Formats: sequence, structure tokens, C-alpha cells
Amino acid sequence: MKTPYPIRFEPILKDKIWGGQKLKTLLNKSSDLSNIGESWEISDVDGDTSIVKNGSLEGRNLKSLLETYKGDLIGDKNYETFGNKFPLLIKFIDAKEHLSIQLHPNDDLAAKRHNSFGKTEMWYVMQADENSNLIVGFNQKVTSETYLRHLEDKTLPKILNFDTVKSGDTYFIEVGRLHAIGAGVMLAEIQQTSDITYRVYDWDRVDDDGNERELHNDLAIDAIDFEMKDDFRIAYSKAENVSNKMVSCPYFTTNYIPMDKETLKKENVFDSFIIYMCVEGEMTLKTGVFSETIKKGETLLLPASIKSFEITAKKAQLLEVYV
Repeated sequence: MKTPYPIRFEPILKDKIWGGQKLKTLLNKSSDLSNIGESWEISDVDGDTSIVKNGSLEGRNLKSLLETYKGDLIGDKNYETFGNKFPLLIKFIDAKEHLSIQLHPNDDLAAKRHNSFGKTEMWYVMQADENSNLIVGFNQKVTSETYLRHLEDKTLPKILNFDTVKSGDTYFIEVGRLHAIGAGVMLAEIQQTSDITYRVYDWDRVDDDGNERELHNDLAIDAIDFEMKDDFRIAYSKAENVSNKMVSCPYFTTNYIPMDKETLKKENVFDSFIIYMCVEGEMTLKTGVFSETIKKGETLLLPASIKSFEITAKKAQLLEVYV
């Protein structure tokens, strides 16, 4: 039984203490929330499973699609590996204020402690206010003792690496690496399906009731990668009308496609679903009798069973994601 068409899902919007309004004003997300931090575009996280919003499958959730269509939805090898669990979580994020300084455990720790995948992820900056930044890794060699001393003294930011960013900047965040999205940044995030985050410092802020958010320093200390690596900024080609590789890791591959012509004919040769995130402009994907148009801030899932299709766009920038 082949999945019949390209699938769109209802975004799952998350109110966050650090969120803002850009997902409404710049990406046209409809919500009454006052601090929208995240739009979960495709999710199989327990309690937050995406719901189909188009076509004959409208109202079905992603987990039920997996149970019905199996390898036709995500690819035979992926189904052998992941079973009825969609392997990726796809988001747009708007940080009006700094996110907490945090990290994610690797697969082994996440499985042992939380019965979950780890959380390798990447960021593509869609918009950044002037002088806004991302925090990734350390700015000097750090031991666990040095780290704990700065944590105790509430001076952790002094030993962290701040990068000023602009639209198009791309970062690969491996497990164990301290990181945070800075105030004024809106980005697309692609990650393993996991909601396991170890928060280590939250800028001493409190909620409306005067409470600080929970920290996870006991769990975090043996999950931190203290190596000072400078390999997280991604350089990539921006050749037009082709798929330019940005990130390729065991968990996902992401390509960048800038389009400046009417039609791009594509073949799915990956034994995988393909996700398209529109990060600028708008595009229409056609396969057989089916056609779906997505605009900036929208996401489309192309089932693995669809092998030939074409993308039409006069001007668009797309992220192409598969496993």
C-alpha cells in the first residue's frame, strides 16, 4: 500500500518564556500565544504527534501513518531501523530572548536514562537582528573543574563561544556540545526525534510566579564534551537550481536548494522520505496528479514511495532533508 501524495501537517506551536512574535509576523503562523518560541512542523515526540492537514489522510496522525504505510512512508531501511518511530523532529524557532545554555545526551546515555534517542541537530539561520548571536562550545580549553567553578559563580558565559550570525549561517550541533540560541535569532532546526535537553544555566531568570526553571547539572556533567573543537560552522555551496550538501551525518542529510528558474525535475534515489522546508519565497511540488504549494515557514513531507517529482518556483530557498 503506497502512501499517495506529499503530506502537510498542522504546526504544533509552543509557548516559551524566551519566545516572541516572529513566527506569526514573519512566518504567518496563526496563534493567540503571546511568546511563540517554536513551531514543531513534523513531530513524533510522545504527546506531540503531528496531524495531517491535507488530502485524504487529513486528521490522521504521523504515528498511524507509519503503522499503516511503513517503508512506503519512510523507506525500507529506515523502517527496519526505526520501526513505528519517525526519526526526525523538524522545527522553526524564534528567540526573543536567549535560550538557556544547554546540551543533549548521546544515543547511549539517552537510551539508558530516558528510553529515547540522543539529539544531534543543526541550525539554519533564517533571520537575525543586528549583533544577535549563537552560543556554541567553549572559547578556551576547559576542564570539568573549571566548568563547575564558573557554573557555581554564575559566570559560565565568560568561557563560552559567542558567534554573531546572519541569515544563511548554518551550524551543526553534535551531542554533548554546550549551545544556546541568542536573542533576536529565528532559525530552522533539524534534529533527531528527541525532546531530551539538559539545561545548565538559564540567565537567572524567573517566570511570572518568581520561579526559576529546572536545571539538570547532575545529569549534564558526564554528558558534556569538553573538547574545544571549531568544526560546528558549516560552509556550503549556494549553486542555483541544484541540491548543495550542507550536513551529512548518520542521523540526517540536509541540502540547500536556491531556485531561480521555473522547474526543477527531481528523483528520489535515497530509500527515504524527503522533507522540504521553505526558508524563503514559495515553491510548488508536483507528482502525478498531486500538487502542493508551500511558502516561507512551511514544510512538506514527501513519502519514500514517490520516486519522481518536480519543483516549480521562480524564486525560493529550500532545505531538503532525508535519512
